[in-house]
Amino acid sequence: MATDPRIVVAGAGIGGLALAQALHRHGVDVSVAERDRSPQTRGQGYRLHIDPDGNDALRRCLPPAVLDLVRDTSGVSGDRIAGYTDQLVEVMAQEFPDPPESEITNVDRDTFRAGLLTGLGPVVRFGTAVTGFEADGDRVRVELTGGSVEADLLVGADGVGSAVRRALLPHAGIQDLGLRCLYGRLPLTPANTALVPPDLLRGFSWAGLGPLGVGFAPVRLRTKVNGVSDYLMTTFVASPEQLGVDDGQLLAATPEHLHRLALDGVAGMHPTIRTLFDRSDPSSYLPIALRAARPVAPWATGPVTLLGDAIHAMPPTGGVGANTALRDAADLAECIIGAVADGRSLHDAVAAYEAVMLPRGFDTVAASLDLARRMFGTEIATG
Repeated sequence: MATDPRIVVAGAGIGGLALAQALHRHGVDVSVAERDRSPQTRGQGYRLHIDPDGNDALRRCLPPAVLDLVRDTSGVSGDRIAGYTDQLVEVMAQEFPDPPESEITNVDRDTFRAGLLTGLGPVVRFGTAVTGFEADGDRVRVELTGGSVEADLLVGADGVGSAVRRALLPHAGIQDLGLRCLYGRLPLTPANTALVPPDLLRGFSWAGLGPLGVGFAPVRLRTKVNGVSDYLMTTFVASPEQLGVDDGQLLAATPEHLHRLALDGVAGMHPTIRTLFDRSDPSSYLPIALRAARPVAPWATGPVTLLGDAIHAMPPTGGVGANTALRDAADLAECIIGAVADGRSLHDAVAAYEAVMLPRGFDTVAASLDLARRMFGTEIATG
């Protein structure tokens, strides 16, 4: 290329930061615009599963020192996934061999994001949102809060509500699956840990019949981080009708109100489940709507592309959303870096990335939806 390209990334989530790390590491001019005013994440959940694909992507993206930090502050590996009735009668269980010590299997979302921000400094601009863009040939003018910049590529990594996707693909739809998650945390103090059945501390556990159910998953960090204590993630899943509130009320509810909704929802479940929710931190609760992206056909490649939830959002069933975003970031970074090194057009690099990302992403969405139907029952909405 005649001049070094300039890349703008919309969104400092997991995929956007992994991409920025890879590009910055190789000397590519990259900046990240993040609408949040600080690195503290908005309520999006707590524990993330990292699978072998996610580990491979992190190795491809992160400088060794950052990868070591992310690994050292990840969670202790579990060895079990299990399903129960709402009375804690076990209906299935699968055990796994211990992974290599070098593998990351779960992370606390905030701690993970803090690790991914390491060394990026002024590359990430908080309090700056991408509000639109205007493509002109191989260049794009990116509209930001407070001004605009010229770039060779805009990457929409701004999540399920992506402003970049809405402008690039106004026909792309997001389907509401008709279920809401209330996430919370039970601090794993000695007294609370004694209340948790040992098998629930070994990995992810789901208890319930049909669309009403609860999930548990421990986060015990390998290396302690200031301000982060070990916890058991508690998840209550129900329809808005079962919760008895509409989405407007749900989004406006205080964490303490959400905690009470979860307590009401588990009232008929096993006493241990009720106890774990009762002892969980009322101030930790937050709501998430389960949604999935509708497949879209390939579009004409240009100076704007998408990654992660911005293009192929999926429900958390299967724990592959974050891993898919990381794979997108690693693949796009390698395409860009290769083009820069060889003096090739970014257009061809982005086209090669999209040719892999699109079918893989929507295959993963389909698999997550299939698992959601089996996990929550046939009543799950897909309209």
